[in-house]
Amino acid sequence: MYRVARASEYLVITGAGITDIKIAKKAWIFPGQSCTVFDVSPVNYTFEVQAMSAEKLPFVLPAVFTIGPRLDDDESLFLYAKLISPHDKLSHHVKELVQGIIEGETRVLAASMTMEEVFRGTKEFKQEVFSKVQLELNQFGLLIYNANVKQLVDVPGHEYFSYLGQKTQMEAANQAKVDVAEARMKGEVGSKLREGQTLQNAAKIDAETRIIATQRQGQGRKEEIKVKTEVKVFENEREAEVAQANSELAKRKAGWAKEAQVAEVEAEKAVALREAELQKEVEILNALTQTEKLKAEFLSKASVEYETKVQEANWELYKKQKEAEAILYQKEEEAEAQKAIADATFYARQQVADGELYAKRKEAEGLMALAQAQGTYISTLLKAVGGHYGALRDYLMINGGMYQEIAKINSEAVRGLQPKISIWSNGENSGDGNGMKEIAGVYKMLPPLFKTVHEQTGMLPPAWMGTLSNDS
Repeated sequence: MYRVARASEYLVITGAGITDIKIAKKAWIFPGQSCTVFDVSPVNYTFEVQAMSAEKLPFVLPAVFTIGPRLDDDESLFLYAKLISPHDKLSHHVKELVQGIIEGETRVLAASMTMEEVFRGTKEFKQEVFSKVQLELNQFGLLIYNANVKQLVDVPGHEYFSYLGQKTQMEAANQAKVDVAEARMKGEVGSKLREGQTLQNAAKIDAETRIIATQRQGQGRKEEIKVKTEVKVFENEREAEVAQANSELAKRKAGWAKEAQVAEVEAEKAVALREAELQKEVEILNALTQTEKLKAEFLSKASVEYETKVQEANWELYKKQKEAEAILYQKEEEAEAQKAIADATFYARQQVADGELYAKRKEAEGLMALAQAQGTYISTLLKAVGGHYGALRDYLMINGGMYQEIAKINSEAVRGLQPKISIWSNGENSGDGNGMKEIAGVYKMLPPLFKTVHEQTGMLPPAWMGTLSNDS
């Protein structure tokens, strides 16, 4: 009969008179030939490919591919007719084939790129995926007519892109707040307050710098301890694996040695048994020969010799069996002892590793607790003085004995210079026995002392001890 295909269909003819297959839009179908119609219209495949970047960060790549047979190439059309046309183009088999190719190429490409490269170079990433997938689809005669890759999506539990968007939003919001604050400050703050604000900001930055420096040092120390701990744990794990491998090797060697020795013993016993059997047959033949020759005279003697030989052979066999059993038992005991030694060594190393890990954890916890206590101590002192940085600094210097050290250093320096020492007094007689005059004299000596410290070091006394005036 005469068959005609539709506009989006082709005829595949096989059978008599056709070597392989014949593809046509219309043709005569003769007896002995088979005709199949297949549709060449493209089909949409929707996938959600789960891939992982070079940093082991998973993500989902939603994609829609429009795929169909390649019509501009006869070889591709032949491949499609042979491999794909027997199946329905919407069948599970064809969908799994296309999905496997797309997922495989996408995962291989994503594994060679970082998450930042995938995110910023989305266009190049899509183009690379399409070219790789098309190269694999060529062997099935398929063509990608259109491909649409949607926005990358986070895998539940690994919200990289959502956190990245939140980070961008927070940076923009913080920058806007900073701009508004700066504009408001410029409009409201006058020229008379700028000098005071400069000093306050300098003090604040100084305090924050010291706090941040302390935090950075603590974080660095914590990371160093963490890395050392991980390295030690890794080394202990490797040593445990080596010990386990050695133990397994020793067990296998013991088993192989046991099998070899058992085989040797069995071979020896088999030989001995065969020798005994042959000897028995020889003796029987000899006895028969002697019996035929001397039936009456030597019958009893031959019987006795035969019984004697049998008993001797049985005794030799029993003796060799017992020796083999003793050797086998000894080897089994040695294998059990080696196994027990290996188990004890592994357990001891494991206990040492656990102890070192526990000590490192406790050391890290102590450092963290010390850093938190120091931070709490400084913040509590700052709150106690009403947030006044100068008062906090003076207290810390006094509590730390810095003024005493300064006075000591200055006195040592002055001693080396051999200066002329001036002694201040109140001009009155101090030997009248009145104790309050000595105390008053000491207080009258403090202003010149503070004046000298200020001139040599540039430091002023705390506010609670009084201030220096310009009067002599």
